[in-house]
Amino acid sequence: MDHNYKELEEVSELLKVLAHPVRLCIVKGLLNNGGCNVSFMQQCLDVPQSTVSQHLQKLKSAGIIQGERKGLEITYRVIDERAAKIIKFLTEDKE
Repeated sequence: MDHNYKELEEVSELLKVLAHPVRLCIVKGLLNNGGCNVSFMQQCLDVPQSTVSQHLQKLKSAGIIQGERKGLEITYRVIDERAAKIIKFLTEDKE
């Protein structure tokens, strides 16, 4: 029972991080595009760059995304397969 509870706690934390429209949109966009940088996300989301950066930090801290520096830019991509499956499930009938 304890092992199952621990696993459910982890899933709950993942869902908490994803439970914001901007973060959902970021993860969905990264999955659809195979990764992108902050400037591209900011243009697509039509929110200030600082807002995008704050949401990216939460996603990075949760281990959902990872950034890779290419010159002056950082390209982000989804690295958590559970998050990818959740987003695909939530949006599969909408596309």
